[in-house]
Amino acid sequence: MTSVVSPTRDVVLYFVAIFLPPVAVFFKRGVTADFWINILLTILGWIPGVLHAWWIISRSEGAM
Repeated sequence: MTSVVSPTRDVVLYFVAIFLPPVAVFFKRGVTADFWINILLTILGWIPGVLHAWWIISRSEGAM
């Protein structure tokens, strides 16, 4: 059974990703490799972390 992803939730996650990119990835995917990659990208620079978070949010079908 597939779950319906709320577009409102994704919009909220896009705004969260602007300020705390790893938190947005955590809410979307959990503690996976994507989460740790996002932490590393955020440490290397804020913009790569935000871009990666937005990419994860836009590509992920299911929500936790």
